[in-house]
Amino acid sequence: MLSYRHAFHAGNHADVLKHFVELQLLNYLNQKDKPYWMIDTHAGAGMYALDEGYAVKNAEFMSGIARLMARDDLPPPLAEYVSLVQGLNPHGGLKLYPGSPWIAMQALRTQDQLRLFELHPTDNKLLCDNFSNAGRKVKIEATDGFAGLKALLPPAPRRAFILIDPPYEEKQDYQRVPAALKDALIRFETGIYAVWYPLLQRHESQHFAENLKRLSPKSWLHVSLTVNSPSTDGFGMHGSGMFVINPPWTLKSTLKTVMPYLVDVLGQDMTATFKLESQEA
Repeated sequence: MLSYRHAFHAGNHADVLKHFVELQLLNYLNQKDKPYWMIDTHAGAGMYALDEGYAVKNAEFMSGIARLMARDDLPPPLAEYVSLVQGLNPHGGLKLYPGSPWIAMQALRTQDQLRLFELHPTDNKLLCDNFSNAGRKVKIEATDGFAGLKALLPPAPRRAFILIDPPYEEKQDYQRVPAALKDALIRFETGIYAVWYPLLQRHESQHFAENLKRLSPKSWLHVSLTVNSPSTDGFGMHGSGMFVINPPWTLKSTLKTVMPYLVDVLGQDMTATFKLESQEA
């Protein structure tokens, strides 16, 4: 199924959570000189226009990143992420929003590598165009990210951060993610794996984090952000979550500081809240 286009949702509350956590994980890996790979299984277009095209239709960024851009009270870790977005919009306003590959490129060093998978032909072309000057540091493949991940593990440098964020438009994705993780942990047990998922009123979404826990990773962290109560018709995303396997020990304390702030700023009604839980090795 190739109908999903992330441009409709670029910069929304789910992107804020996903990309903030992504940046924290990259910063942690950068603390050691040894090289690493970042692998993005569903890379998208890498960059999104917010003033034209798909993003304008629902303008989901207005209740996401736009609420953070003009704040002067951002917690320092969150301010770093917002600064990256501001750097894409040097003349003010909000015309461009970065996808996870672009954020990774700002954090990766000369010795690190970026491996991107995007199956949608239009988004793959945009991704290639957006990274046409990246050189040999970036490799883009127009193939299924789950199959691509299997072929890359274990990575040559034996250090890697793997971001898994399929659209979940197809119910099978809720089974494909745990299956891919189970195989990945056999091949590369020490990697950092970050799985994004939507909070929806469907059985698969509501039990997804528990299913990931049943993989029995040695250590994990689960954070979710709910911005509003579920709609009465049962449709729509009311929040999102990130499940991180082998998280850095600093991540939980950072999220304890940042998540209450995100609830206050991105919350859309009185039911807005967050959840944070973890298990250490």
